Amino acid sequence: MEPYLLEKEIWSDQDFEEMSWHDNPIYAFCFDENYKLYLDIDYIFKWVLKGKKYKFWMAPCTLVFETVFDFVMEETGPYQLVILDITRSEPKPPKNEYYTDNNIIEYDWIIETLHGEISFSSTGFKQHVRAKPRINSQQKLSLAERGGISFDTKPAL
Repeated sequence: MEPYLLEKEIWSDQDFEEMSWHDNPIYAFCFDENYKLYLDIDYIFKWVLKGKKYKFWMAPCTLVFETVFDFVMEETGPYQLVILDITRSEPKPPKNEYYTDNNIIEYDWIIETLHGEISFSSTGFKQHVRAKPRINSQQKLSLAERGGISFDTKPAL
């Protein structure tokens, strides 16, 4: 099998239409003092059908949403967060538009998970790839394979 060629180390909301987070696990999340929401995830770059089974090109990533507010998390099931889909809607100028770049748009975001959803408003995201994608037979990496839990935004490529 040919190696997966990573297009770039940092993805952003400008890449939103070509990205999919389906079946991506969330290991941890936190907020910082600058209203950023950090998600430690395994991102599946490509699904590959081998015979009757899938394999997955994936890597640990840090997904960072910027200028987050109105955060609501409603989870009803076991505490294994797995993303089904991420959607955005309601584009508008940000509430603090007088203090930001005029080109920034604010969206309402929904992260649908297996057992609920996370919703918030944000001006966008950056997804930082922390390691080279590797092929895996499961839709998640072990903690050892991914180097533990991390919110690092420096690429380790």
